[in-house]
Amino acid sequence: MPRPPARTKGPALDYFRSDSRTAYQALSEAQRIAFAPIAFQACRALRNAGVLELVERSGAGGMSLDAVAAEIRLPRYGIKVLIESGLGIGLFYLNDDRYVLTRLGHFVLHDPMTRVNMDVVHEVCYRGMFELEQAIRAGTPTGLKTLGGWKTFYEGLSSLPPQARASWLAFDHYYSDLAFPAALPLVFADHPKRMLDVGGNTGKWAVQCARHDPDVAIAVADLPQQLELARELIRVQSLQDRVAFLPIDVLDQTVSFPEGYDAIWMSQFLDCFSPNEIVSILRRAARSLPAGGTLYILELFWDRQPNETAAFCLQQTSLYFACIANGNSQMYHSRDMMRCIDESGLAVLEARDGVGPYHTLLKCRRA
Repeated sequence: MPRPPARTKGPALDYFRSDSRTAYQALSEAQRIAFAPIAFQACRALRNAGVLELVERSGAGGMSLDAVAAEIRLPRYGIKVLIESGLGIGLFYLNDDRYVLTRLGHFVLHDPMTRVNMDVVHEVCYRGMFELEQAIRAGTPTGLKTLGGWKTFYEGLSSLPPQARASWLAFDHYYSDLAFPAALPLVFADHPKRMLDVGGNTGKWAVQCARHDPDVAIAVADLPQQLELARELIRVQSLQDRVAFLPIDVLDQTVSFPEGYDAIWMSQFLDCFSPNEIVSILRRAARSLPAGGTLYILELFWDRQPNETAAFCLQQTSLYFACIANGNSQMYHSRDMMRCIDESGLAVLEARDGVGPYHTLLKCRRA
């Protein structure tokens, strides 16, 4: 999701209120969509084989096919078809018969956001997306079987093949890491004493809270297998005396949330559930809050993004949820989340956009 020089005045939603492409542009885009899976793999192959980096080093003078083939340990034929594909994609332009890296090629090679997005799509989503139509019809994550035999992705996260697990964690952490430094002073302006981090994942928020405020007590609540990941990080950070762990399955509607916490934190968490599940989770969270207690929700809403490309990334991520993760959740329009919050008996006191480049922080209390 590209970061603009400054936040645009209008929301990304404005982009979707008209058909701005000419007929030629629309037809050209249709062909790019038709070949998108092939182009995606070509970009990865050129990046991973070192072709993009090699051509970049040649500068504006560029490199001939023979010069590239002399340096890269791949058959000349393979390099030729890949680099000509890259020319059509826009990774290179021609200087006589030499290939020069474009701005697009530079970002595919160097941009960390592009890398985490491409890696998670390849390692976690690519094979499973063949099942997308069936997943939509059935309302179940039929593509998950390409990774393991779990009911949901989150049950198997700690047991994923190493590359798939590493790519998913890098993807998840990349976006939360952009928002956490901006969220910390907003949350701790209310001086919470005991915080419950629901869906704490690997424990990164708990670590940052403990470092930010030496007096706050934190508990991470998540599935038992997820807590093992958090325990390891907390141990490495020597914060065992500051952070507690509470195994919980929030989908079990008979399970109440623990009481005694004046702040509850949910970051990139509620998008993992259907609207009905969100309402159930929030109702139980609301019941556990003391008078004056606060629930903080940090989320990415596609309609509140600073540009249409950021919205596009989130809209496509929804299909990961549909086909791979659980079959019933998505990256939400903020209106959908507000409806769930209202139905749960909570009220939004403040909705702050631009917490980091893309997140919105919702501050809620019992209505």
